[in-house]
Amino acid sequence: MHEIYFKLALGLEPDFLFPLENVTIAQGRDAMFTCVVNNLGGYRVSGDSATARVAWIKADTKAILAIHEHVITNNARLSVTHNDYNTWTLNIRGVKREDRGQYMCQVNTDPMKMQTAFLEVVIPPDIIYEETSGDMMVPEGGSAKLVCKARGYPPPKILWRREDGGDIISRNGPQGKTKVTSLEGEVVNLTKVTRSEMGAYLCIAANGVPPSVSKRIMLHVHFHPLVQVPNQLVGAPTGTDVTLQCHVEASPKAINYWTRENGEMIISNDKYHMTEITSSAYSVQMRLVIRNIQRSDLGGYKCISKNSIGDAEGNIRLYEMELPHRKSRNEEEGDAASEESNDVRSSLQGPLRESGNRVEDAGFLGGGGPPASKSHRLLPHELFLITALMYAVLDISL
Repeated sequence: MHEIYFKLALGLEPDFLFPLENVTIAQGRDAMFTCVVNNLGGYRVSGDSATARVAWIKADTKAILAIHEHVITNNARLSVTHNDYNTWTLNIRGVKREDRGQYMCQVNTDPMKMQTAFLEVVIPPDIIYEETSGDMMVPEGGSAKLVCKARGYPPPKILWRREDGGDIISRNGPQGKTKVTSLEGEVVNLTKVTRSEMGAYLCIAANGVPPSVSKRIMLHVHFHPLVQVPNQLVGAPTGTDVTLQCHVEASPKAINYWTRENGEMIISNDKYHMTEITSSAYSVQMRLVIRNIQRSDLGGYKCISKNSIGDAEGNIRLYEMELPHRKSRNEEEGDAASEESNDVRSSLQGPLRESGNRVEDAGFLGGGGPPASKSHRLLPHELFLITALMYAVLDISL
């Protein structure tokens, strides 16, 4: 009774104004706990002339860190600040994983008063390169095992994606062949790999603590060249330019070139222009432009592709295409005059025929009937009449 009276006479008992809050902080950042205590200044500790004090304690190890503003522990990263009224702040600079745990703000009343909060130290993800796959090469139809491991706290999750946005193909599941745009887990097993699966795979590690990290793993699929010819027979008029094309798929990268059918290699010059257009990681389009083609340029051409695994070729035959001839105006006028001359000539040379008791020249004398379907042998009197008629015509014209 006397003890309680003594305390009340000196003032109210200390009390915490706000609860101590938990702190989650990334490793390397600064953390702080703030403890607000009211009615501490005039309170005397029982049996002691000293006023009550605030102390900071690491609860899980029971180590005293600081009393009032004086740091007890041998840790240069710790400090305590006081605002000369009711607030005490514990500061931890550049927190480390070992700083994680329960922290206590304690007032040495009788009985003791205290409140606790937890310091969680999180660590951004980091790829463990010595345990993660590097770029790899596999033959087409073979298998590939991609491994990616990362450290951090909380433990990171691993997500796989293709850099080009393509599907990741799994053939080991209970459902057989499946295609997904992303896959979770440290290991990706690829079986019966095809050339379409070639490319960059991204291993992304994330645990909610920024930044996320990733590693790029290049998967090379090797196979011998394949040559496809869209047009094996190409026609063009002489004097024009023509383009020959071949599509090539090969990995590793192939050496591509053109030859004539006799094996003569073609080189770029004023006559020939060769280009390659990349379509994907393993395919290109070969183009050969032949300028101002002549008859000597006609014939067979070969597109050839060679890599360390094998070779392939495609064949194209170039032939001359004749354009339809368009007549000039002079030629058309000449043809018209020639047709008129032929008409006159044919009228002069029209067949003779007998009509009743007179004989007419079907063309010259205006006879309109068709020619006789078959010839007959002229009688002597008929020959006489024809001869007389011809002499009469000649006399008139003279």
